[in-house]
Amino acid sequence: MKTSKVVLDVDFIGGQGALTTDEEKALSDFFRQKKLAAKTNPKTKKLGRPKTTA
Repeated sequence: MKTSKVVLDVDFIGGQGALTTDEEKALSDFFRQKKLAAKTNPKTKKLGRPKTTA
């Protein structure tokens, strides 16, 4: 039995028109806030195996 693949046209997700100035500003603000949040809250390092004292 052969499986069939569904081919998706992903070149046009979200429409084909250009962004409005309000949408561009909203995206710009979102990415700016995300960048600032990443700088102020750096991810903590993953801790490996805890050291044991015997």
